[in-house]
Amino acid sequence: MTAHISISAGFSETEHAEIAQLYWAAFSGKLHYVLGPKSSALGFISDQLDPEFSLVARDLTGAILGVAGFKTKDGSLVGGEFSDLVRVYGWWSALWRAAFLFLLEREPSADTLLMDGIFVTEKARGRGVGTALLAAICDHAAQNGLSRVRLDVIDSNPRARALYLRCGFEPVGTEHIGPLSWVFGFRSSTKMLLTLPPSP
Repeated sequence: MTAHISISAGFSETEHAEIAQLYWAAFSGKLHYVLGPKSSALGFISDQLDPEFSLVARDLTGAILGVAGFKTKDGSLVGGEFSDLVRVYGWWSALWRAAFLFLLEREPSADTLLMDGIFVTEKARGRGVGTALLAAICDHAAQNGLSRVRLDVIDSNPRARALYLRCGFEPVGTEHIGPLSWVFGFRSSTKMLLTLPPSP
């Protein structure tokens, strides 16, 4: 692990707002039409965060440097039901938002940990935080008896794709979203897999 970085599971209730801000900064490019305006998006994300499905990188003072969210058959970092959308956006607005969010949904197989977002603070970029979080995610998956880690990377994020390739992930398929690109801000996403070595 990179020096001066510690990684632990979960985060406190008082950190929800900070992590929601980091999540929005990382993913607003594809979510701003569906979850915006920003104030509503931050409220929704903060309410739906589940620390059970996260690993958090911190510096020596405990300040957050980055977060890796994941999804299994038991839950995910950012969840939420239709009723949660209604509470924030109103009934009619929630209807079309839910329809678009459904298009982004991915379900993991029983033997797979599915990444649900990895994001690093601006000041921590270039310090190996993303690499350390990915390594910790793979360790977490192996410790929980899973054999693969899956993620999807969009075509507008070549830096992330390069990181995943360096960490051993292999592309196994690309999905083009056609006219929906005007909503989500990307044209295609590539599914990438890392097969974990068998436990000794």
